[in-house]
Amino acid sequence: MPSRFFKVREKINIRIFNSKSWVLLIFKTLSAFVFLMVIASGIYYYGFPKTPESLLLNERAIELSLAFFSLRFLVYMFYDFHPAELLKKNWIEASVLSFFILYILFPSFFNHILFKWAFNDLVENHSLLLFQLYFISIFIMELGKSGPKFSALNMKPATMLILSFIILIGIGTGLLMLPEMTTGGHFDFLDALFTSTSASCVTGLIVVNTATFFTLKGQFIIMMLIQLGGINIISFATFFATFSRSSGSIKYQSMIKDVLSADRLADTKHLLRSIVEYSLLSEAIGTILIFFSWGNTHFDSWQSKLFNSAFHAISAFNNAGFSTFSNNLYEQSLRHLFGLQIVVIVLVFFGGFGFMAMDDAFSLRRIRERIKTPWKKITVSTRITLYMSLALITFGAIVFYFLERNTLLAGEGVFQTIVTSVFQSVTTRTAGFNTVDIGKVAPPVLIFFMFLMFVGAGSGSTGGGIKVSTFAVIVKSAIATIKGHKNVVLFKRTVPFSVIDKAYSIALFSIFVIFVSTFFLSITEPNTPLMKLLFEEFSAFGTVGLSTGITSTLSEAGKVIIITSMFIGRIGSLTLAMALSSRAFSTSYRYAESSVMVG
Repeated sequence: MPSRFFKVREKINIRIFNSKSWVLLIFKTLSAFVFLMVIASGIYYYGFPKTPESLLLNERAIELSLAFFSLRFLVYMFYDFHPAELLKKNWIEASVLSFFILYILFPSFFNHILFKWAFNDLVENHSLLLFQLYFISIFIMELGKSGPKFSALNMKPATMLILSFIILIGIGTGLLMLPEMTTGGHFDFLDALFTSTSASCVTGLIVVNTATFFTLKGQFIIMMLIQLGGINIISFATFFATFSRSSGSIKYQSMIKDVLSADRLADTKHLLRSIVEYSLLSEAIGTILIFFSWGNTHFDSWQSKLFNSAFHAISAFNNAGFSTFSNNLYEQSLRHLFGLQIVVIVLVFFGGFGFMAMDDAFSLRRIRERIKTPWKKITVSTRITLYMSLALITFGAIVFYFLERNTLLAGEGVFQTIVTSVFQSVTTRTAGFNTVDIGKVAPPVLIFFMFLMFVGAGSGSTGGGIKVSTFAVIVKSAIATIKGHKNVVLFKRTVPFSVIDKAYSIALFSIFVIFVSTFFLSITEPNTPLMKLLFEEFSAFGTVGLSTGITSTLSEAGKVIIITSMFIGRIGSLTLAMALSSRAFSTSYRYAESSVMVG
């Protein structure tokens, strides 16, 4: 019987072979049109005032897409020479489609029994919600399948990184300008671009009041921009691509290795999954802790309380500094919630620690390795990030305490003073939350804050700045030069001169960008004190988000300058330079040496 079946199947394969290529091409083309149709109907439904027509259009579009993707899957099964293997490889898509087909066939069971018991209080229209979740899941799977095609673009990783942020910012700008995203129904293009850039580049500078200007939908869009911008949209796309066997090409993994700055080619898949898993797990735990840390803060419902908890957890872990309160965490009802502040401190610290450093220091795989082989320690890069981060946080808290103990900290208890000082030190490095009025901070503290913002967070993290490892290498190199040492040594390891050159290049380029931007800001904002302009620029370039209160008063030219600074600060000055420069074909030649006077 099996042999007869295979013979019949072989005859069918021979008959359909000539039509296979063009049939699959037709379905691939139609898939793009279906995706555009559903996305357009979703934007129309959520971005504009709801009408019965928009609801019906959205439902019909998603139902049509379900029918299309079910048919497409069956066609792929029919044309594949090994349908069982295809089903095994695409079991997730098959399971999703099967579930929704069952939902259409037996709606009463799902709507009146299962979903009524599960989350009847959350949503009114179970069908629409389910169909939208279905479409999102299909879209994610398609994104994963198309991930390996990135390597065919033959773009430098630096260029691809920049392009991904430009696309994300552009989409965010368009969505935020939709009438339903704001309470007034209108959002100026430049302000929408500023907000989208600030969210995508996880900065936190705002030109409008996030709490009152945006609706729940607008705040949700900002939260998604923070999430995608913090982890990096490329990481999301390639994470889902790792579920596909087609993502295993050497060229593709080599490209991802360059994007993630991984040490080895074999680390790419593990690192990708770790980035997304660490982020989502940390944000989930943070959401739960924040949910129970609000105290007597009043929300309209527990759903609103949950959304605000998730928003602040995502904003904190991604070092964004956005808040759904008008005065950030300096809100009257929040400024003394020290449990909430401690949770934010922890989220900001781990978000700014760096994904590779987190994987090296805290992953179960690494911990088990160190238990089995005690001589294996965390890498030098991780140790630099850990010790430098703790040192800067401690030093920043001490400076803030001694310079503000008689002003902003006056009347506070010992515990409250410590938490407030540590909070400002942690968030100033890259997060942007504040529990004090930054406009009243003393000038010496502002200057020191600018130093912390310039140094920033750990490499490969959601934070900005030149990074703590870059600063450590520069300081150690300067000390070695003064002492006359030939090599730069950190933790009994010699730092290559190529790394030292890169560190100096990053610092020099960053100082240049900050200087030029501040110079033009002093021209466009002649009535604003230079100290405030300088602080604003350091905050923008370091993707911090702290402000002395001048952001909303900036001129259009000033906003463009800050937008550019946020973008360059997020992608990295060296990344931008590498994307714009052309690599030398040969560097084997060497000119005669000549002494140059320096110092």
